[in-house]
Amino acid sequence: MSGAVEDSDHPNDFTSIALHHRSHHGKRLRKLFHPNGRRIHIAPTPDEQLRLARDLPKVEPDENFDVYLHGSPEHLNIVREIHSHHDQRRSTLRSQHTDIYDEFERVKADLDLLSDELHMLTDHGVSLDANFSKFGYDAHIRTRDPDSAASSVSEKRNWDAERQLGVPLTFWRKPIVRQYFHRGLLWRAAQIDQVGSFELFVDLLYVGIIAIIGDTAAEEATGFGLLRFAITFILGWKMWSDITLVVGWFEIDDIFQRICILFDMICLFGYTLNIVQAFETTWIQLIAFYLTSRLFNASYYLWMSYILPTIRGHMLTNAVCVLIPSVLWIASIQVEYPARLALIWPAILLDLLGSVAIGLVKHYLDRQIEKSSVTPRMSKYFDFIPATNIEHKTERTNAFVTLVFGYSVVALLFQNRAPMGINAFFGKAVLGLIQAFAFNWLYFEIDAWNLYTHAIRRSWWSSLLWISAHLPFIMGYVLGGASLSRLVLATDCRDANTEDLTEAYVGKSEHEVSPGLRWFYCGGLGVALISMSLIAVSHVHKEFAGQRIRKQYRLPVRIAVAIILICLPLAEHLSSLELISTTTGLIVLVLMVDVYGSTDRRDSFWKCSTSCRYAADASVKKKAIVDALKQGEKLDLKSSQAQKGLYE
Repeated sequence: MSGAVEDSDHPNDFTSIALHHRSHHGKRLRKLFHPNGRRIHIAPTPDEQLRLARDLPKVEPDENFDVYLHGSPEHLNIVREIHSHHDQRRSTLRSQHTDIYDEFERVKADLDLLSDELHMLTDHGVSLDANFSKFGYDAHIRTRDPDSAASSVSEKRNWDAERQLGVPLTFWRKPIVRQYFHRGLLWRAAQIDQVGSFELFVDLLYVGIIAIIGDTAAEEATGFGLLRFAITFILGWKMWSDITLVVGWFEIDDIFQRICILFDMICLFGYTLNIVQAFETTWIQLIAFYLTSRLFNASYYLWMSYILPTIRGHMLTNAVCVLIPSVLWIASIQVEYPARLALIWPAILLDLLGSVAIGLVKHYLDRQIEKSSVTPRMSKYFDFIPATNIEHKTERTNAFVTLVFGYSVVALLFQNRAPMGINAFFGKAVLGLIQAFAFNWLYFEIDAWNLYTHAIRRSWWSSLLWISAHLPFIMGYVLGGASLSRLVLATDCRDANTEDLTEAYVGKSEHEVSPGLRWFYCGGLGVALISMSLIAVSHVHKEFAGQRIRKQYRLPVRIAVAIILICLPLAEHLSSLELISTTTGLIVLVLMVDVYGSTDRRDSFWKCSTSCRYAADASVKKKAIVDALKQGEKLDLKSSQAQKGLYE
């Protein structure tokens, strides 16, 4: 029996099979026929797989069938086997009936092209194929509106009328969970979750906060300055991440959401105004704005637990994770420095590890729910858990990292008043620009390129590592970039005279670089490189046979360079120009290793891609081909021996 997709009682009927494929455009195949005669049933969920395994013997007593979970390795292997079988049949038909086969292939290609065009022109949801190709495949992902993903070509719609219809903006509407976990499966919306303009507005505000925090730390490169930098940066990061989390969870496109975002931005703005003197006079104001934002989010979670009972357990857990450290923050207001540090750091750990604890609880409950070992009451509250949308999270993170890189470049800018501005100041600034370019290249085009499985989709621990490693990465890079802006203006090297700077930058120039500034600069870059290595480890990258240096051999080079960077301030004799030159050379070395290692050893290193040469044995003279090209005419080679052409 030929392997086929079941459409009728006659699985070998070619016409019924072809019609079946047409009608299933964009849909999943639920039943297959193996060439050996076995019937293959495909279950969309684990529960359905168990039900089919239990009920099918009653309907099909011969038990000549198998039941596989959609997306499982068994499902993939069986589809490959059937595909190979039909591919062999196609080769046989091609050899036996060449002319008929060629004509049929041309008609089929035209029909497929037009069908795809009709499919794209009709209203349809976004398939997960693009998502899988970018972030990796996962058999436990489903769309919660799958019918929208497959449109009917024959459906008639009044496009002219729909073009004139607008979408009303409402003050408030009930939130919709974008994606959620349910019994081991991730159910998500089919459409693309794009980053909103107001989210980018929040990112721009936070970049301003970064500039203030970084510049303040660079001006006072001491242990106290580092302590203030770490605390204020982490609190600001937490406020920013809370906003991204809520926006990523819920689909809320109304006026009330904008007002809530504006309120959080006001809190973030007020927090920013009290950063510099936080440990002297403005600690109460700083914590007041921070707690206002956090408690507002906690009240939002409680409200969501009331109006969305299916996710009540998760929302209540998030609210509790906000309320517990809030007690410590309130207590820190009543204690003077340095005693308040005993309350600050436990509160920070609780704020940062709250999401980790929630993730571990979710992982544990998923296991228990699958085993049916939890009480029905608890299962009711934790059966549905909101999930992070991978597109939204990565796009927000990428946009934010881009702004951070941009800040580091803007911080290098200064105004020159010398007749010939090519001096040490310019050289150091250019070296800093090269550093930023190298980091950008590494982050976006090395570590985020050729992904087989993104960290968020790989597992819970890799997702946690990817999210957590971004905090020290951005902190280290901001600290190093802010310190670099001070080193650029230093006059401790040749051809660096304060007379060449405008008055606004003369006050920032120093003749001697302090040891603390060296440690901030080198230590920040070293921590950033180590964090980028952790981010790269969290992903599963695609590899190819001729790859020059695999990832597991390139990352130790990064770690070694990061350690050298961290220890570089011990060489106190280095001037600012020599220090920046050394660090730039080390960072470029890392980039060169990664770029070289990502190429194919079978190609010349200087070739941008594999060359392709086509050779065909065609019974057409060269002059006829040249004349046809000059006149813009098409030359039909179907009757020739062009089928013997080979790509080399």
